[in-house]
Amino acid sequence: MTTDVSRRAFLSRASALSIAGAATPFVMNLAAIGEAAAATASDYKAIVCVFLYGGNDYANTLVPYDNAQYAVYNTQRPTLGYSQAQLTSTVLSPSTPLPNSAQYALAPELGKLLPIFNAGKMAVMLNLGTLIQPTTKAQYTTNAVPLPPKLLSHNDQQSYWQASSPEGAASGWGGRIGDLLQSGNGTATLTCINLTGNAVFLTGKAAVQYSITPAGPIALNARGSLQGSAQAGTLLQSLITGGGSHQFEAVLGQVGTRALNLYTQVSAALTAAPVTNTPFPAAVDAGSSLGAQLQEVARLISVGSQLGAKRQVFFVSTGNFDTHASLVTVHPTLMQNLADALRAFYDTTVELGISSQVTTFTASDFGRALTANNTGTDHGWGSMHFVLGGAVRGGRYYGTNPTLANGGPDDIGQGRLIPTMSVDQYGATIASWFGVGASDLSTVLPNIGNYAGSTLGTNVGFV
Repeated sequence: MTTDVSRRAFLSRASALSIAGAATPFVMNLAAIGEAAAATASDYKAIVCVFLYGGNDYANTLVPYDNAQYAVYNTQRPTLGYSQAQLTSTVLSPSTPLPNSAQYALAPELGKLLPIFNAGKMAVMLNLGTLIQPTTKAQYTTNAVPLPPKLLSHNDQQSYWQASSPEGAASGWGGRIGDLLQSGNGTATLTCINLTGNAVFLTGKAAVQYSITPAGPIALNARGSLQGSAQAGTLLQSLITGGGSHQFEAVLGQVGTRALNLYTQVSAALTAAPVTNTPFPAAVDAGSSLGAQLQEVARLISVGSQLGAKRQVFFVSTGNFDTHASLVTVHPTLMQNLADALRAFYDTTVELGISSQVTTFTASDFGRALTANNTGTDHGWGSMHFVLGGAVRGGRYYGTNPTLANGGPDDIGQGRLIPTMSVDQYGATIASWFGVGASDLSTVLPNIGNYAGSTLGTNVGFV
């Protein structure tokens, strides 16, 4: 019986993969009726998730600057922190000051982002992280509310960030946004595009993620000759697309055909991509291709009309943020690479005249502890994040400024922050701007109803 159920589930999912590219009535039935406007929308919008794998250190990203907070910061990490003098050129001056004269500065390596913040096109999220419902320290201590499973675990918190479920989740909130809006695209399979391999964030219940590399679409070596032989190339293509009488063979043939057709379609569109003058940086960290990934995202967005796209969700990522050691040497390079890539991407959207149609946001497994652990910091919970784009109500902070302390009122020990803004609220704000109706937000983010009466509500308002 279990085998039959698994087989049916596989066939159902594979069939969705094979037909999604044509935006058939099956896909349209899966889309929410309330989002029918997306199918006839004349505008274009894209959201771009920039995932920082490993758990970004919040205190050396958005650094406490006012004397009171800085004293705590310096005490907790005397050999790992920036000096106040290093931060004077990147102090943020928000349109709405924080309570108690609190101030922050960007890490010096993030200086390229300061003009975007000052122009009101970048917002800073304070103490954001995974939650099931609003949670106080008292509730955490007494186990009075449900908590995300396996806190401080990389795999599970990456999954909970991306999917609202622990490791093994079947779909992510980016993919579920795609489920609702892909019927408005000429080619539904180009709704969710991953530049970094595979991520649950972009997996929908019907929407599938299309993988592409920074160098362009992935070829299947089934067009033209193979090893110099046209006959071999033709044979391989027939094997990939031929299908057969068996259900599995038929589905695989449909998927293969779709893949080949998409390669041709996307490759042809990219050859007509406009040439932009904004230079993208070579990776500061040789292990990161974030700049190249975002450059390809910009190219794909620039040919959205040729691809028949109205709504697209992109995922890019970079790693090495698990800084248990060598924080002062590793993290600045990570910040430099992030700033260079984000600034180049934002400037390119301005150059293309589409900055108000593209919203980019950061995400990570979790934050880290405030207290030093030799030359690094341990896993944490809440963190600070950035949202950029022409539609962003920037130049200000969103959320609640946490009290910095080891064992203070806002942390579970060692300065591990209890989030006061949830990923659900973050995602719901982005999804609402993107076109997801209020009645469909619980489909995308199943816990969003838990925040209806909270301080920030279900829409934080940064975009």
